[in-house]
Amino acid sequence: MFQLLIEFVKKYYIDPITYGTGYNFVNSTTYALLFIGSIYLIFLFLKRTNIRIDKRLVIAVFPYVILGSLMRVLEDAKIVTNNLLVTPIIWGIFIFGIFFLLATSRFIERKYKVPYFKTMFLISILLISIPITILTLKNFYALFLVALFSLPWLILFFLIKWGIENKLVTLAHIFDAITSVVAINSFNFIEQYPIPRFLSSVNPLLYIAVKVVVVAGILILIDRFSKERDYNNYIKLIIAILGFAPGLRNLVSLMVLA
Repeated sequence: MFQLLIEFVKKYYIDPITYGTGYNFVNSTTYALLFIGSIYLIFLFLKRTNIRIDKRLVIAVFPYVILGSLMRVLEDAKIVTNNLLVTPIIWGIFIFGIFFLLATSRFIERKYKVPYFKTMFLISILLISIPITILTLKNFYALFLVALFSLPWLILFFLIKWGIENKLVTLAHIFDAITSVVAINSFNFIEQYPIPRFLSSVNPLLYIAVKVVVVAGILILIDRFSKERDYNNYIKLIIAILGFAPGLRNLVSLMVLA
């Protein structure tokens, strides 16, 4: 029984990380549940420490999303080879790091009256400078393609009447989908996640359409049925990160590797 458990763990969790074979239903479900549990604990921490879920939290957290994406590209490009930089391990480190920095910066705020988001932002700028100085961007054609396909969506969302935060969250996922489509169709990259991989194999544009419908639908449901503003803002921030982080990694990877 124990041997079967070891083989199960090796097949579905260890080997996909070791050999870079991508995701399967088992590890994807597990990581999703761990992620949901983690973000819920962080939400409880924010409430307990009276950190408002507003623009200041976005300023504090989002630079670390950029940092995590850039660090993933370092591993993709084999500039730094370490399993700690492989998904999902790096995002586990990311969540723990955010939690630690929030607690530390909140302590500094209470003791020295320095706003927590300013401390976190300053640290993030110092950390982001490391991968930025290492990475060499060369494929600006990929950037052009992503910008070209993103432009109609930007115009559309500028014209429609909808909350600005909902527009930004949805655009983050459109950005992710477009970078995936460009990577797969123009530069022969391979999609690691099973559902996007299936949708892209049917029709790359289907992936973008499904993304828009699902994300927009979730946001509409949140606005309609949840009346707690902080909770709504937090969930929308998490959804935005889930779109922007892989999208940025895709784009930078294209500009570095393709």
